[in-house]
Amino acid sequence: MVVEAARHINDGDVVLVGTGLPMLAGLLAQRTHAPNMCYVVETGPVAPRVLPTPISVSDPRVMHGAVSHGSLLSSLGGVLQRGLADVSFLGGAQIDRYANLNSTVIGDPERPKVRLPGSGGANDLASHSPRILIITRHERRRFPERCDYITSPGYLDGPDARKLSGLSVPYPEISVITDLCVMEIDRATGTLGVARLAPGVAFGEVQEKTGFELIRPADIPSINPPSGDIVELLRREVDPGGIYLKG
Repeated sequence: MVVEAARHINDGDVVLVGTGLPMLAGLLAQRTHAPNMCYVVETGPVAPRVLPTPISVSDPRVMHGAVSHGSLLSSLGGVLQRGLADVSFLGGAQIDRYANLNSTVIGDPERPKVRLPGSGGANDLASHSPRILIITRHERRRFPERCDYITSPGYLDGPDARKLSGLSVPYPEISVITDLCVMEIDRATGTLGVARLAPGVAFGEVQEKTGFELIRPADIPSINPPSGDIVELLRREVDPGGIYLKG
């Protein structure tokens, strides 16, 4: 998932990252094919020389050598909402067919079964980013027909819903990267479809673990597995302590 997410980053991109696997994907891209990407941490540091391995966006290791130390206001307001970001990473407990994200509650919002951390900067990132990358494990409970609560907007309920709602980026590119496949938004319908399958995974397995009907192209290519050099780079330089890449 980390390797595939890194492949979605282009050299020169301004990338907003949060805690977890997005940090590793950004660092891997920077150390390989995108040395000129600008790594922006949502808590404010801009273009740091990140020391391995930060445990959160507030870890001082994301501040080392930064060209600017700011705050949520400077990263979300000064970079994102000014239209300077190219890519933003997101995550959530639920992702529905329109790529809406829920990180607020599971169950009835008035009487929730589980309370989650909430939005943080996620709604801003989803609302203002031209390209959105989501990394998550592929489990049926994570992919319901509709989210119990929409914390961060995907395509809301159809292809033109973002535009009608007045969001500054009406038609973002959205990719969901899981351990089984890569799903991408279809702008014509505003819903997710399978773009690539992980090696050895069949479409039926992906559909079985998804709570809504996925768009299925006639031909679905496979994700290229990482080379041994890339795996070694991840283990040796990006996450040498195995904080995220356990085992």
